[in-house]
Amino acid sequence: MKVISACLIGCECRYDQKSCLDQELEQLLREGKAIPVCPEQLGGLPTPRPPAEIIGGTGEDVLDGKARIIDDTGRDVTEGFLMGANQALKLAKTVGATSAILKENSPSCGSSFVYDGSFSGKKVPGVGLTAALFRRNGIEVTSERKATNE
Repeated sequence: MKVISACLIGCECRYDQKSCLDQELEQLLREGKAIPVCPEQLGGLPTPRPPAEIIGGTGEDVLDGKARIIDDTGRDVTEGFLMGANQALKLAKTVGATSAILKENSPSCGSSFVYDGSFSGKKVPGVGLTAALFRRNGIEVTSERKATNE
């Protein structure tokens, strides 16, 4: 069983209330091989919502209390992101997921890159908060790009 970012299977749950439908990944859901999660919604954040970025590091740093997640209005939304990551992990463990395909660049789901915290569109190597939590708990995390190119 896999966990897939809900936006990748057509749920309009991104910050801008859009999806990033990937039909190959949607097929995994249809076949009963995956469950969709949106950590931000699980953490109680609204949709749509202001875009947010990790300030001062990556998802690993947020888990360690060394960085925060701030939206573009200056509001600290770290607690909502943490709550959502923990809820996503609970769902993953409940269904016995051993891997996850998560939306690249997201402050929650990025598996290789995240935005740098300047809201300028610049990306840096690193992982989002949910991706970091999954990896710390033994769940393999890849991006949608790697999953559909394999």
